[in-house]
Amino acid sequence: MSKIPLQTSAPSHSRLHRLLAPRSIVFIGGKIAEMALTRCREAGFKGELYMVHPSKKTVGGVPCYPSIEALPVVPDAAYVGVNRSATIEVVRSLAALGAGGCVCYAAGFAEVGGEGIELQQQLIEAADAMPLVGPNCFGFINYVDQLALWPYVFGGRPVDRGVALISQSGNVAMNLTMNERSVQFTHVICAGNQAVLGPADYLEALLEDSRVRAIGMLLEGLDDLAAFARMAQRALERGIPIVVMKIGRTLAGAERASSHTSSLVGSDTLYDALFERLGIIRVDSLNCLLETLKLFDVAPLIKGTDIVTLSCSGGEAGILADLCDTYGLTTPPFSATQTQSLVAMFPGYVTVSNPFDYNTSIWGDKAGMERCFTTSLSGTHHAALLVYDHPTIDAPEVAEWIDCLEAFIAAHAATGMPAFLACTVSELIPEALRTRLIEAGVVPLQGLDDALFSIAAAGRYHTHRQAQLATPLPKFADDAPVGSAGTFLDEWESKQRLSAAGLTVPSGQLVARPGVGIAACEIGFPVALKACGSAFIHKSELAAVHIGLTSASDVEAAADAIMKAAAARGLQATQFIVESMATPTVAELIVGIHRDPQFGPTLVIGSGGILVELVGDSVSLLLPTDRAAVDQALSRLKVATLIKGFRGRPEGDRAAAIDAILAIAAFACAHWGTIQELDVNPLIVLPKGYGIIAVDALLRFSEPQ
Repeated sequence: MSKIPLQTSAPSHSRLHRLLAPRSIVFIGGKIAEMALTRCREAGFKGELYMVHPSKKTVGGVPCYPSIEALPVVPDAAYVGVNRSATIEVVRSLAALGAGGCVCYAAGFAEVGGEGIELQQQLIEAADAMPLVGPNCFGFINYVDQLALWPYVFGGRPVDRGVALISQSGNVAMNLTMNERSVQFTHVICAGNQAVLGPADYLEALLEDSRVRAIGMLLEGLDDLAAFARMAQRALERGIPIVVMKIGRTLAGAERASSHTSSLVGSDTLYDALFERLGIIRVDSLNCLLETLKLFDVAPLIKGTDIVTLSCSGGEAGILADLCDTYGLTTPPFSATQTQSLVAMFPGYVTVSNPFDYNTSIWGDKAGMERCFTTSLSGTHHAALLVYDHPTIDAPEVAEWIDCLEAFIAAHAATGMPAFLACTVSELIPEALRTRLIEAGVVPLQGLDDALFSIAAAGRYHTHRQAQLATPLPKFADDAPVGSAGTFLDEWESKQRLSAAGLTVPSGQLVARPGVGIAACEIGFPVALKACGSAFIHKSELAAVHIGLTSASDVEAAADAIMKAAAARGLQATQFIVESMATPTVAELIVGIHRDPQFGPTLVIGSGGILVELVGDSVSLLLPTDRAAVDQALSRLKVATLIKGFRGRPEGDRAAAIDAILAIAAFACAHWGTIQELDVNPLIVLPKGYGIIAVDALLRFSEPQ
């Protein structure tokens, strides 16, 4: 008689549903398997439990079967708690049986290198089409369906809905479950080595679950960028925010290549670009991850970043003013009506402004605080924030703090404005008060920095979501693998190619030494003179460029100087570019293409000139891109201030600069499979109406051009 798998609790299109929400679970192994069985029971699992052990009759009151083949049913899920060698055969047997999926606890696979890499490949082959979590992982916890395939202790409690967490670190995930921040987890998944299942697979499954309000991720990296991007786009479509803490920001960096562009780009920079493109919120701390997830779970829709802040301390108001600016929140003043009403409530020494220090003149007056808060929340701001730290001592005066809290709750109920309460010291809001606030629709946030970051992130997420949905998904390196390291085109060839693609370059000629003076006269003074050839990629470092030359004799003398400097370095300067000077200059940009092994060709925009690496003012964009994204990226650069017209200087031709950047992006997309590097530095921005000029350029392709 063939074994029939027990049916899962609810229909789902996800191939992971049997594994993540099983009706039957088998635990295989000794101590670790027994620990996982205990945790599963403690989580409240009500389904069928089985154990496989070669010699024991029972474990924890659960009958043991000597082998997987001896099980009376096909299990929905399995916890494999045996050593790495035995794991492979156990997984093979589970896959042959038709199990819904498994968790592999054992370490010693690809993470250790050498033999472990081969063992992991054998594990992948053994799993075949069966979903497999790990190896080298704790497993997962499902709080909504009340089960755990996880051996160690964990925190949290059963919930009806909340936020999910995908983590590449089991220990960090375990610690996050024990948070004292009222974060309600629906699922905590430890991904481990991701031999079979990766972040995209978990995202797909979680997005099928209507009980998941937001998804947090602790990542070290992504193997399948295209699959991740598709799932992130789906999350954006469904309005499920993704909040990521990616490990490795300070360690990331690009191997220096021949262009300035490559020195500005590291893989972490490109992850930033990816997350921004996909509407993913990146955080830099675990506390911020938790607070941002909590906000998305509990808070109503925030339609922007204008907020009103309330505190009874001038010091707190000053801190808020600084932090709001840091995190991109704005604090518009109260309306005239609000101001008039508030002024009437206070003594003359209280200044009515936003941020609002309502002072202590109404402290202890619950009705007065309620009138103040209600008036403050009755305007057009997108959200309100009250600073509140609860005393840790037991004294009669503590009742005044409770009055303040209740007054703010009443103001929120009366106005409907999204309301947040933030403590300056993260532990100064106890669980009972957090619960009271959440039940009343007010979001308790712990720590001012994390509070303001999360509010700003939510406001931007909701206001930018539609624009991000309209942007096409980026391409990645796997779409067009690259062959050899390639060859450089010299500056003259590079400029000719870019000129044909729509970029304006200086008028000039490519000549040998005897023709430099004649060429300069034909072009018209002043001119620039440069050595040209594959040996002269960084001309300024080789004294191979002279600018501002005003006569034929100056040009000829400059050519002799270049040849002498080159000879001193064992080089020969035989070809020269003579070209007109670009004046007047409003600003200098660098625009380049950097090829990343994962991301493929990516666009870099930054402050240009000889100090490009020192200034480090750059933004990376994934391709393809559009005008709105380029315009926004340009606004983020310090050099944008110069383009606007700085201290009486003329305004630059921003529209022409964007046109040029888009032309470079289009050129890269047209040569997606072969372009390795592109460097336009500087791209001179001329006064408005006069366009731009690409003064220097470098191109490298993987195939002869």
